[in-house]
Amino acid sequence: MTPDTLKTALGSGLLSFPVTHFDAEGRFAPESYKAHVEWLAGYDAPVLFAAGGTGEFFSLTPAEIGPVVAAAKEVSGETAIVSGCGYGTEMATEIAQSAQAAGADGILLIPHYLIDAPQEGLFAHVKAICDSVDIGVMIYNRDNAQYEVDTVARLCDACPNLVGFKDGSGDIGRMRQITAKIGNRLTYLGGMPTAELFAEAYLGIGYETYSSAVFNFVPALANKFYAALRAGDRATCEQILNDFFYPFMELRARRKGYAVAAIKAGVRLAGFDAGKVRPPLDDLTPAEEDTLAKIIAANT
Repeated sequence: MTPDTLKTALGSGLLSFPVTHFDAEGRFAPESYKAHVEWLAGYDAPVLFAAGGTGEFFSLTPAEIGPVVAAAKEVSGETAIVSGCGYGTEMATEIAQSAQAAGADGILLIPHYLIDAPQEGLFAHVKAICDSVDIGVMIYNRDNAQYEVDTVARLCDACPNLVGFKDGSGDIGRMRQITAKIGNRLTYLGGMPTAELFAEAYLGIGYETYSSAVFNFVPALANKFYAALRAGDRATCEQILNDFFYPFMELRARRKGYAVAAIKAGVRLAGFDAGKVRPPLDDLTPAEEDTLAKIIAANT
């Protein structure tokens, strides 16, 4: 898939990040993972992100990322697979190249490790990753990787294979400035935790789509919300928000890390042996998982 083809695919529908499946010993479980990805690829999602944030990229070793990508690509059919990528520049370029070798159609550059960086450093970091691969690259604006509008503009000029900008900062004013200046040079993706809660605001500033974590276990409901959003069906959006997303948000907010752990619990409840999250995350309690099961049952 060329970078331009990936750019078009990113803006053509709802996106999602499959969780990474682990066995009882905490090792990558490819067969269960492939069954889950194949199920998700049967729904309307043009791009899936392997080993992304919801896929516990931060808990994977660099050597594990290629096999995760390859497993997803094996069963995804026409659905494009984008790989998570991150850490320092040298490690990130190695991960990007290994993901491309494993068949990834693109790279999502997750914020670098630990330290804040100036705009010149962020520019050099992104350019190095873009230069290291032929496939499309997206940058993820959040936490310690906050890109100013001029930096994004310079990257667009310097990196032909930079195709996407994903935001998890919630800074609507700055995001509107970026979409106003950069225009359709990039595809813009909403990336807030439980992105549906913010989707209407992001749609209003030029973000074509977002990544849905709950697509992992309620893909039909996630697609229903997305279709209503794009159709301007506010009544349906509000009904799904009130019945599903706000109760889910309340559960997710109980402990740090539940933005991932609650999704993995949902995948287990959907019948896939996804295993537990890896430390430093922790799983839902049995009572909380029962609460999640009731939320799902009431909405499916």
